[in-house]
Amino acid sequence: MGKYADFYRRSMDDKAGFWAEQARLINWHTPFEQVLDDSRLPFARWFVGGRTNLCHNAVDRHLATRPEQKAIVYLSTETGQEGSYTYRELHAEVNRVAAMIAGLGVSKGDRVIIYMPMVPEAVFAMLACARIGAIHSVVFGGFAANSLATRIDDAKPKLLITSDAGMRGGKTILYKPLVDEALNLAQNPPDKVLLFRRGLDADLAWNAGRDVDWAELRARHLDAEVEPVWLESSEPSYILYTSGTTGKPKGVQRNTGGYAVALAASMKHIYTGRAGETMFTSSDIGWVVGHSYIVYGPLIAGMTTIVYEGLPIRPDPGIWWKIVQDNRVNVMFTSPTAVRVLKKQPPEYLHKYDVSSLRSLYLAGEPLDEPTARWIADALGVNIIDNYWQTETGWPILSSVPAIEDLPRKFGSPGFAVYGFDLKLLDERTGQEVGADEKGVLTAIPPLPPGCLTTVWGDDKRFVNTYFSNFENVLAYSTFDWATRDADGYYFILGRTDDVINVAGHRLGTREIEEAVSAHPAIAEVAVVGVHDEVKGQAVMAFAVVKDAGRTATPEATAALEKEVMATVDRELGAIARPARVCFVTLLPKTRSGKLLRRSIQALAEGREAGDLTTLDDPSALEQIKAAVAAWKSGKA
Repeated sequence: MGKYADFYRRSMDDKAGFWAEQARLINWHTPFEQVLDDSRLPFARWFVGGRTNLCHNAVDRHLATRPEQKAIVYLSTETGQEGSYTYRELHAEVNRVAAMIAGLGVSKGDRVIIYMPMVPEAVFAMLACARIGAIHSVVFGGFAANSLATRIDDAKPKLLITSDAGMRGGKTILYKPLVDEALNLAQNPPDKVLLFRRGLDADLAWNAGRDVDWAELRARHLDAEVEPVWLESSEPSYILYTSGTTGKPKGVQRNTGGYAVALAASMKHIYTGRAGETMFTSSDIGWVVGHSYIVYGPLIAGMTTIVYEGLPIRPDPGIWWKIVQDNRVNVMFTSPTAVRVLKKQPPEYLHKYDVSSLRSLYLAGEPLDEPTARWIADALGVNIIDNYWQTETGWPILSSVPAIEDLPRKFGSPGFAVYGFDLKLLDERTGQEVGADEKGVLTAIPPLPPGCLTTVWGDDKRFVNTYFSNFENVLAYSTFDWATRDADGYYFILGRTDDVINVAGHRLGTREIEEAVSAHPAIAEVAVVGVHDEVKGQAVMAFAVVKDAGRTATPEATAALEKEVMATVDRELGAIARPARVCFVTLLPKTRSGKLLRRSIQALAEGREAGDLTTLDDPSALEQIKAAVAAWKSGKA
């Protein structure tokens, strides 16, 4: 590991020198006076005194060298709309929107909630907020009204920007009624709502005193020029809400200078994206991946970024590879869940289009099991690079870093500790470091590197209590994930510390069992939960999706397959990890971003309420879980 090992070690031993070098990848209006102020850990300030602007770095600085290069390519397989914006055109649109929201009373430090589908205007709004120093908070389009109201009350925005509707799977999702309901529920509603009309809501309700039409306001600012507001590096750029164990979402607060530097460095070293190339990230701006690697990261790097509204299998399972072919995509980023969806589709779609431009496919968002990794690697014939990170970190914690040294990759592992992250695997009880191949909680010793959350919005105490108070004698940021590290330094994520199943005193990670179940060739996808058991404490229950429905066409075939799966787990992990039951379903309950709702599955299996389902993608998935559980309990399954 010589070359990367040296690179990583320098990021540990010479933080100031290392990050000062990375800081040269962006433009600074005012040079920073100090690289790092770590005098009040776990709070850290990076590039102290330096002034910069995210929008300037993503847009303005490219005008001198690539004004006519495409900055954004927009594709919607939901509406059939396509379009593109050069850097010059993007600059003009962002200036217009900056003038629009400034005219509505928004200025530096004010919060703006953006509740929009995947349309270019949503990106314009994000960049416009960054341009004038306003703090944007993007809420995933389609969140229920109550969830939106909770975020409104926490952020206290001056303005909410929305659209009449979004679309998913050919179905129209009306946003405006949800916004109106949320504003009625909220204790601190904004005075104004800026509405982008797509023409998808025929019965649009209009509040004349509050609602402002995007097109009409834009027409009054066509020639607007708004100078960037230069923010001190540690001033916040945005808030992004993530789930909290208390039920109240946590507002992850991101700074400005550190985030810009972290993204610029990650685009160069990890994602190998170069100016003039094209990146396709199949996420949504409502999630951190959309912030970092649809909007800010690729644009800071001078790339063309794809903004895609649609599913991976609509109009057919070849759509993503057609996008790669038509746009000569060089770097692609998606989730393991999406790959598992494609794994169930006819294989010919993977070979229908020319993907020779694609250098690497990056996968993150949840653990990537070895069978899925091998399948997509063989099917596409491109580099598959797993990487692991969180909303809180904003960029990868674990990954290969191919631009520094393209080290061999191990299927099932997201790679090594990324530069800047001082990672430790700690015993959850003693706080002591564990040895090679021993399970521990993945932690990072502060200071966290640039780009990570700096606090929880409006709640420094929650920041410390949630992330840095889990070990008595060690100040360490907890990822709340179990992991192991082998003798070669490769990490393997085993699952959430709060998703541990305790079977007869043996602690088993759901992730470990899921990978064992997935090792059976008939299984496309699986969710494992622990269900209360009077004797053992918990019993393991697996809900699996099969590749071929014929394998469960009869009760006899189903029973035979269940035995095979159990035998596979016996072989992979041992009999202690064998599921008490394997129930077969055609789909699993997931959020719209593709994350499994394990807690909801567990609740149903234990006869409890399923909990917050505002992000549920397909309600029929839960009905299948309920039916499987009912059949199991009645002894009919």
